Amino acid sequence: MTMRLPSELVTAGLAPADKLADLARVAERYAVAITPALADLIDRDDPNDPIARQFVPSGAELVTMPDERADPIGDDAHSPVEGIVHRYPDRVLLKLVNVCAVYCRFCFRREMVGPGKKMLSPDQLDAALDYIARTPQIWEVILTGGDPLVLSARRLGEVIRRIAAIEHVRIIRFHTRVPVAAPETITPALVRAMKAPGKTTYVALHANHPRELTPQVREAVARIVDAGIPMVSQSVLLKGVNDSAETLSELMRAFVECRIKPYYLHHGDLAPGTSHFRTSIEEGQSLMRALRGRVSGLAQPTYVLDIPGGHGKVPVGPGYIDMCAEAGAVVEDINGVKRDYA
Repeated sequence: MTMRLPSELVTAGLAPADKLADLARVAERYAVAITPALADLIDRDDPNDPIARQFVPSGAELVTMPDERADPIGDDAHSPVEGIVHRYPDRVLLKLVNVCAVYCRFCFRREMVGPGKKMLSPDQLDAALDYIARTPQIWEVILTGGDPLVLSARRLGEVIRRIAAIEHVRIIRFHTRVPVAAPETITPALVRAMKAPGKTTYVALHANHPRELTPQVREAVARIVDAGIPMVSQSVLLKGVNDSAETLSELMRAFVECRIKPYYLHHGDLAPGTSHFRTSIEEGQSLMRALRGRVSGLAQPTYVLDIPGGHGKVPVGPGYIDMCAEAGAVVEDINGVKRDYA
């Protein structure tokens, strides 16, 4: 059973009893949920366990820094109708639900998701789909939230059929944690519901540590990929979770082994109460340099920053070329040696 109460976490040995009051204060503000699959991954004897750090609430979440904001990437500024975020010309986010199977402690939408948060009503869904239908430059619809794969196969299939009826939409993409959080729910029926005749479906899987890709998760992923649905990855660079070249290398290789193409490594957003997770951009660039020198090109994600205020994401990885008037260009190789390129 999914644990949602701080008292349940203490009983399960996932949090110390003397922290119960702090955890209760966190849970009053931010949703808590840890599924059995993830609870089983947590090493109760390791106070720095990287899985626990991602999902077990901490009193540090009660500390909000001056630069943090409730809507760190500016969803609201680009929401023409409820449930739609239209930040880039050819694609929109469709936020069907505002609940998740698990709640990441670093979530950039943490103020907007959780039990009791506003969800799309039938009328709001109609309005959202109408906006997509009357905006012909929309080529891709990205289902997010919340997590769209918490829906039943029946309900998800109904929404996908309605999106598929919009001729100018060619790509449907799902952003999800569910294959990691509850791999048993990735049933053949749910996989079928994600597909639509004449459209291409992609699934972006969020995972941050190689231990998350258990045999059960790999089987769930295989059900998706074997059905002809390509998968890409999304990860967040998190202090104490994956901020080492060794861990990132293992994670990216594990994605590739699962037939998931590494896609984005996100710099931590300025969500409230998450400063204890954020690295510096310089640290992230250093890690990307280390990846470039040690893992296959198949295993290289793009390190990106979502500019606060809704101005979009940009790559912020290290640079390797310096244009010089005299030399033409100086290029740095993977070992840090500068080479002339005329």
